[in-house]
Amino acid sequence: MTKQEQEVTEEFDRWAQAGRGEEMEQHHWPITRPALEQTRFQPGDHVLDIGCGTGWLVRAISARVPDGRVAGIDVSSQMIEGARRLSASVPNAEFRTGSISKLPWPDGSFTKVVSVESAYYWPDPASGVREAWRVLASGGWMWILINYYRDNIYCHRWGSLLPVTTHLLAADEWAELFRQSGLTKVTTSRIPDPTPTPEVYTGRWFLDADEMRRFQNEGALFVEGRKP
Repeated sequence: MTKQEQEVTEEFDRWAQAGRGEEMEQHHWPITRPALEQTRFQPGDHVLDIGCGTGWLVRAISARVPDGRVAGIDVSSQMIEGARRLSASVPNAEFRTGSISKLPWPDGSFTKVVSVESAYYWPDPASGVREAWRVLASGGWMWILINYYRDNIYCHRWGSLLPVTTHLLAADEWAELFRQSGLTKVTTSRIPDPTPTPEVYTGRWFLDADEMRRFQNEGALFVEGRKP
């Protein structure tokens, strides 16, 4: 495990201990729901969720692939413990602790690979995309969805606030990493966040409510590509 992966592991273990894993669904679902409408899941798909946290997306996808399976992986063993507990009644879900640096599945294991709000934590985004490509079957699709990317100027200050190393790449740079890995039909789009903004913002991620509103209107980055 690299130093950066260890930092991320420790940080998300702390999140899990503080009960923040469950917050991810609340925060990320408004942009993830419309993204799922573009992912064309089939009943028999085998799906991998990279950076699954407590498994909220795995559970959402599992209902869409009743004849398939959904696997979630996260560097935080405590997040995975939570995912297994919360998903005990989901028969086609499985979870493993592990890293994007070396996914613990053979080549071509999945027909779809997805990652939500995780890719900017990867130690090396280029090698991460290649590793995801490796476990993707021919004809399969890969998607990432992230709120932290260079084209949205209202998120730039996050890097100095996060206690771990992040990669602030532009949409074109992510698209190029997809192409370099061998993915084709690569496209990027944005998904605005419809969550109502408060009258007065008191958090630390934005300067004020207006900046938060502008950030949400810019939208999350959605990148997709197909393995030939």
